[in-house]
Amino acid sequence: MSDTERKLWTRDELLLAINLYCKIPFGRIHYKNPEIIELANKLGRTPGSISYKLANFSSLDPTLDRKGAANVSKLDKEVWAEFYDNWEEKLSESESKLAELKGALDIPEELPELEITEGKTREAIVKTRVNQGLFRKIILSSYDEKCCITGIDNAELLIASHIVPWSRDTKNRLNPMNGVCLNALHDRAFDKGLITISEDYRVVVSKKVKHELLLKYNTAQISLPSRFRPDQNFLKFHRNEIFRN
Repeated sequence: MSDTERKLWTRDELLLAINLYCKIPFGRIHYKNPEIIELANKLGRTPGSISYKLANFSSLDPTLDRKGAANVSKLDKEVWAEFYDNWEEKLSESESKLAELKGALDIPEELPELEITEGKTREAIVKTRVNQGLFRKIILSSYDEKCCITGIDNAELLIASHIVPWSRDTKNRLNPMNGVCLNALHDRAFDKGLITISEDYRVVVSKKVKHELLLKYNTAQISLPSRFRPDQNFLKFHRNEIFRN
């Protein structure tokens, strides 16, 4: 075993590792993944040690049916619990540390251009945009870049849809269990309360809808993500507060 693999993990390194764990599909956690190699190089570790650490995190992830390695440390558990209790704060913190490591913020190109609005600083708007891009990457990764209703797999047509709207719950804006991957049409319908998702993860179409493009999926089972399954409390909120029955 090399010195690199033997050295103890720091809290900051674990924050970066969980950040990456959330972003890459569960089936791509291996030492040949370019994103894992990049982080390993930045941290002075081997790709194998990074991939093994991510597998360790999967054993702590309650949203997974199948588990990874179970050789977790006390610090692993503590940092994971910090994330799970406050996704908004910890994902933002880890993204900031990643920007420090890379020397630049990851501002996604697919999001609209920034506009300075009254009462908001450019810094605040940049942070919002970065967080929106981060949420998108996590949700699309969890759903294998496919719409959970139609199976559309063109990323340019996919939206990381919030179940409880961005403006209604600041604490859960970045919570991956507050998101579903939808194509642009069904995202709009979901946002406007024309469709919702039942307790058993089936599509429910509002009686106000007449168009076949939406009606054809009524009662259809959605494709569940590999991890971060939609939280039942968030779905209940959407059915009760957003859906127009």
